[in-house]
Amino acid sequence: MYSSKEISVFDIIGPNMIGPSSSHTAGALRIARLAANMVKKPIKHVTFVLYGSFAMTYKGHGTDRALLAGIMGYDTEDKRIKESFEYAKAEGLSYEFRTNKEEKDVHPNTVDIHITDEEGKETTVTGISVGGGRAEIKKIDGVEIDLSGDYHTVVIKHRDLTGVVAAITHILSEFSINIAFMKLYRENRGAVAYSIIEADDAIEGAVIEKIEELASVYQAFLVEKI
Repeated sequence: MYSSKEISVFDIIGPNMIGPSSSHTAGALRIARLAANMVKKPIKHVTFVLYGSFAMTYKGHGTDRALLAGIMGYDTEDKRIKESFEYAKAEGLSYEFRTNKEEKDVHPNTVDIHITDEEGKETTVTGISVGGGRAEIKKIDGVEIDLSGDYHTVVIKHRDLTGVVAAITHILSEFSINIAFMKLYRENRGAVAYSIIEADDAIEGAVIEKIEELASVYQAFLVEKI
């Protein structure tokens, strides 16, 4: 649920986006751009599965082009969005769009993004467009999370073990990083978990390298503020 206490001009009119709907274009682009941050190797193929309103209108509203542009790292002002299909082909990025109109118990602007990198590793990210060009990531590889991209963020995939979070925060302290929010999500006790750390200031790549040295950490991703 979103609070109605604070409403900005951005919330009302959205960003200056190429396309008829900020929810269907800017929001979609941001979902895909956040998803691409979860993959370290070059992306070779992506499958988008669209639900609800996305599934009904994605071609007419340019959602398909916006999603593909986000995977390639474009921002909402980039004039290449209109030709994102052509740019993807030039980059050797294959893609497909599917719709799921049967599933009703989802946010109306939902997309599953199945990404395959150059080594064949697969990552699945679920995101929603929440209006005004804003987006949220709700799942990574089936684990429910909550990520907005409003802050400089580190996403850490690790085992759910005692002491892991303490070790991560110790590293952040070493680099004098001021944590705005920190959240922990997990599948089951002792299984895969995700720690999401949102910071006020930019986070250096050296922080990621240090975190990945921890034995219980599988991977850490630096998610840009968008």
